Parts: sequence; C-alpha cells; structure tokens
Amino acid sequence: MYKKSMSYMITLLLITSLALFGAGCVGNDGTTDHGSDGEIQSIQIKGSDTVLPLAQGEAEVFMTEYPDKVVSIIGGGSGVGIAALIDGEIDIAMTSREMKESEIENAHANGVNPVQQTIAWDGISVVVNPENPVSELTYEQLKAIYVGDISNWNEVGGEDREIVVLSRDSSSGTYEYFKDEVMDDEEYRADALINPSTGAIIQTVSQNPNAIGYVGVAYLDETVKALSVDKGEGVEEPTSENILAGTYPLARPLYFYTDGEPTGLALEFIEFISSGTGEETIFEVGYFPA
Repeated sequence: MYKKSMSYMITLLLITSLALFGAGCVGNDGTTDHGSDGEIQSIQIKGSDTVLPLAQGEAEVFMTEYPDKVVSIIGGGSGVGIAALIDGEIDIAMTSREMKESEIENAHANGVNPVQQTIAWDGISVVVNPENPVSELTYEQLKAIYVGDISNWNEVGGEDREIVVLSRDSSSGTYEYFKDEVMDDEEYRADALINPSTGAIIQTVSQNPNAIGYVGVAYLDETVKALSVDKGEGVEEPTSENILAGTYPLARPLYFYTDGEPTGLALEFIEFISSGTGEETIFEVGYFPA
C-alpha cells in the first residue's frame, strides 16, 4: 500500500506539473489561466498521512473525469494540514482527528472559520513483523507496551525479545487517536521510536522482528502482520466486515476541513467523494464510506 501511495503521488505530481505547464500561472482567485480557451481550476489539500491514500485515489479518478480541474495533495500529518488551513495556505485540510479547541481558537483569531466534513471511516491496525508469533493483544497489553510497563515479548506470549515500540509523531492525528483510545491519554514511553510517516512504520516493522507499530488499515500489505485486538468484548480482527459492523474497536472517522462552507472546486471534489464513483474508490483504496 505504501508503494501504491507513492505511485499515486507521482501520478498526481505529473498531472499537476503538466497541467500548470500548459496553463500558465495560478491567479489570485485560485484558478490557473489557460489562455483564451478557458481556465484550469485548482485546489490545494494538505494534512493527514492516513487520509493521503484516499485523497490521492479520489483525486486521480476525479482529474481523469475532469481534466480541466487540478487537485494537488500533500501529506505531513493532521496538525500540519490544520496549521496550513489556519494560515490560509490551502483550500482543504485533511485530518484523522477533530480539530482541537486551541486550533479552532487560533483559526478564528486568524479570520478562518473551520467547517468539518466527514468523508470516510478508517480502521487502525496494530502491526508486527510476520515472524512474530504473537497474533492478538488486549487493550491492557497494548497500553502497557506503549506506556512502558511491558518491554519484552515473552510477557504477552511471545519470545524472549525486547519490544521495539514505534509511534507516529505528535503532529499525526493517528498519534492522538491511539493515545486517547488505547492509552487513556497517558504519555508514550520515552524510548518509543518516533516515525514521520505511516510508510516509515511499515518499513521498520517489516525489517525488525521485535517491532510493533500502528497504521491505517489501508496501508496493510504482506510485509507486516496485523494483530487482532480485544477491548474487553472479545477478540476482533481488523477486517472490513468487522469495521463496517462496528465490532472492531480501533476505527474512526476521517475529515476534510474548509474555511467556511465549501464552495467551487472544493465543494465539487467533496461531493464527488460521496458519489457512487467516489464510494467505489473509497472501498478500492481500503477505507469505508461515511
């Protein structure tokens, strides 16, 4: 999935570059001058690495259907996208968490009125190396691992190996969600290895038999093993059936934020995501329609 996401990004960059090269310079109204024959409209989206594959997949299909419209997308984390929206640098912030009160206050102070759009649902999967014999963990065990109370795999039914704990960085919405949902808002252990992207976690876990991390279900591939989890109501696998049924506990909504109610191309793109074609793409990429 990480390779697929990179492929999407390359495709989008090529499309965007070609469109802008043939169209001229971007004007102050958010459109690109296309000479006397018309205009190429464009929007900028930035934020969550979790939402990134979904937004890229939707943008690729959208721009194929509407070649005179350009959707440029960059990851970096939910916090990065929200900051860019507050600063007026982008049209849409994509996030895997709700905006914090402090962020909303900063937005209002900057003349920005954030409006939330739920675009899809995502599952979070705890992943280990395929060589690891552990196949399931309870919430209590996960919390103990991530706050530092458990440091060896033999304490949770595995081999006598030190656990290498991986986490996203604090700008990530998934970092915030996991901390709140699994760790009861306690702090991550001091020796947790901070990763700047979901892809970095996938790569490290695939290469280290002692590692554990958490990623969006859409990023799962054969290089890592997804664990079943138990919140206290029975062990559940991170399958699409369980997420849609609401039985898998690590699932959450994904958002777009705009400054005020979306209009123009931003509105068109959001409506496209909720269309029949958009929902098909949501499923294909590995997410679930809102």
